[in-house]
Amino acid sequence: MSLSVYDGGGRRKYLTRSETDQFLAAARKRSALVYGFCWFITTTGCRISEALSVTPASFDFEAQQVVIESLKKREKRIFRAIPLPATYLNWLKKSLGHELFGTQRLWPWSRMTAYRRITEVMEAAHIREGCASPKGLRHAFGVRAIQSGVPLNLVQRWLGHADMKTTAIYTSATGPEERAIAALTWLDQDGGHEPLPNRLIGPSAISGLPPLQANRHRSGIPRNFRRT
Repeated sequence: MSLSVYDGGGRRKYLTRSETDQFLAAARKRSALVYGFCWFITTTGCRISEALSVTPASFDFEAQQVVIESLKKREKRIFRAIPLPATYLNWLKKSLGHELFGTQRLWPWSRMTAYRRITEVMEAAHIREGCASPKGLRHAFGVRAIQSGVPLNLVQRWLGHADMKTTAIYTSATGPEERAIAALTWLDQDGGHEPLPNRLIGPSAISGLPPLQANRHRSGIPRNFRRT
């Protein structure tokens, strides 16, 4: 596997947040089973084969998590727990409640059928780059988690990576913080600098900037009106 979030042609292999929103909006127009599957893959970052192995017993509604068997582990019967949003669990009980009383797989499809369901929704969402696949959703989860400040070891555990080096590839994706800091170097004709995200405005964030740039953020005075 290539340890990069970019393919051989330099194209990203993950969906952005806006593309992920487009994907889920398109999935919402499909059947409840398809929508639930797309939402599950998106919010857990699990492999498509792992999602297909999920049964009603996999969901722990009290702890608000799903327990997934890590199918790529060499050891047998290795499980990992992934937190789930209450909105998804509530939707699951309301929309697929009758399915939750069975013992069979929640999504009784073949791997090829599941892959086709995802790519059909990608097509409907007008996502056609190299990221338009189940793996693109998995990569998107990893990138989104890292850019949201989730510790690397937690992301590793949720994704079921055996090696931290695999998880670390998601740190190379350009996020809003990096873009905002890079914008400090832009000229006026480039549009000037952009405001830093709220979670970066504070002593810990400012301390990592050169003194002049840190002062600019503390004062809030536009750069164009400041003498250097």
